[in-house]
Amino acid sequence: MSDSEYVKIYTGNYIIVQMIKERLEDIGISPIVKDETESGRLAGFAAALTGQPEVYVHEKELGEAVKVVELVRSEMESRK
Repeated sequence: MSDSEYVKIYTGNYIIVQMIKERLEDIGISPIVKDETESGRLAGFAAALTGQPEVYVHEKELGEAVKVVELVRSEMESRK
């Protein structure tokens, strides 16, 4: 995605990625979740190590998306 208008805003745990994705969709942002492990599995390749999914958003939505990521991360930190 190097020549696109999309920016990576988060890489990490699948559960947190799903939370971020849902929150972004709730405010009208359509994120792209890139998961190399899941892509390989669907293509029939087994992976010994699982990767970490990435969340991308359009560069025009970056400001609002970063606020969502910060909110979700702070909520997760407060649960520890």
